[in-house]
Amino acid sequence: MTTNRVTFIDTMRGFSLFGILMANLLIFQFGMYGKDEPKDLSLLDNGAWYFVKIFIEGSFMPIFTILFGFSLIKLIESIRRKKDKSRWSILRRATGLIALGLLHSTFLWDGDILFSYGMMILFLIPFINRKPKTLFIWAGIFLVLITSLSFGSTEETKKEQQELATYVEKADNVYANGSYLDIFNFRANDVPPGMDDAGLVFVLLVFLAPMYTSALTLFGMGLAKKQAFVNMEDEKKWYKLGALLVPIGLALKSLSFIIESNFSGMLLIGGSELLAVGYVCLAALIYKTRLVQRLAPAFESVGKLSLTNYLMQTIICTTVFYGYGLGLYGKLGVFGGILFGIVVYSLQCVFSLAYFKKFKRGPFESVLRVWTNWSWNGQIKIKQKGSTLHE
Repeated sequence: MTTNRVTFIDTMRGFSLFGILMANLLIFQFGMYGKDEPKDLSLLDNGAWYFVKIFIEGSFMPIFTILFGFSLIKLIESIRRKKDKSRWSILRRATGLIALGLLHSTFLWDGDILFSYGMMILFLIPFINRKPKTLFIWAGIFLVLITSLSFGSTEETKKEQQELATYVEKADNVYANGSYLDIFNFRANDVPPGMDDAGLVFVLLVFLAPMYTSALTLFGMGLAKKQAFVNMEDEKKWYKLGALLVPIGLALKSLSFIIESNFSGMLLIGGSELLAVGYVCLAALIYKTRLVQRLAPAFESVGKLSLTNYLMQTIICTTVFYGYGLGLYGKLGVFGGILFGIVVYSLQCVFSLAYFKKFKRGPFESVLRVWTNWSWNGQIKIKQKGSTLHE
């Protein structure tokens, strides 16, 4: 069992944060419910919108999900090597992410993903000790399931369209012009159309949301158990095969915008997931090239600081776009938002590289590590061998 950190995973995690920022900028600029049909876009912005929708949105978060599953197994292996017991560490990891997610979504931004990842760990506990083949099979089952659940019409009635338009208009005004308290109160009290039953929404978030992200998490867990990305030269044939999913995924996502039918949702969801796997394989295929190796240290540094950089993206973007900051909500446009995102991410690369010259871990990573390992220095306490999570 290898003890080395897989640098490709850190590099891909950093790269995925770039894509996540690009996709989230649609939300920061147009709102959670306004991003899918932004108004009065120029020809350039309209093209940029389709680019983000097809090449980025829905596919970079699944990349992060693959890496999350991979890292979860590596974390468990590390804990078990030192104290042969991982149950409470994993449960603390889950509750730590849930707590950070609740704080993030309550006080900063409603697009949080940390809460979902914390819940996903709890959902995945029965799979932790399964063999790679079992994990891959279940990953396929969940992928088929979530894709199938996307079948059907999403056409709204005129009443529903009007309710949504009214909500989006109010949200735009609050986010563009409101104070911090105005935005806080809006998120806490104004319920989006179709979300009237708060109890049902909470149940769906807790129990069904992990199902939608579990397919590629299980896939990542299986890859970790197969020691993938360690001997990359020996795996090139698999990378070449997997890279074929890039054009397939792009074609399926493109068709979802062209074909308006009951299959549109399936094309979008299935294409997004396949594209994520394709991106990972394509990245692995070109990872050892000279150009990528020159850029890799920057992406790797961002990836090692993924939690801190993710939260910093929220702080930066809400400050720039919301009314209590610079108030640029909806004013940069989609293309301008992409350029802004490139600048922000470039600064994060510079910051992350400089940070690791003096420190070993990020501030939020350190807090989560202290809680996970239940020690002030963040180190795993070595104990006598005992029972494990059903080894």
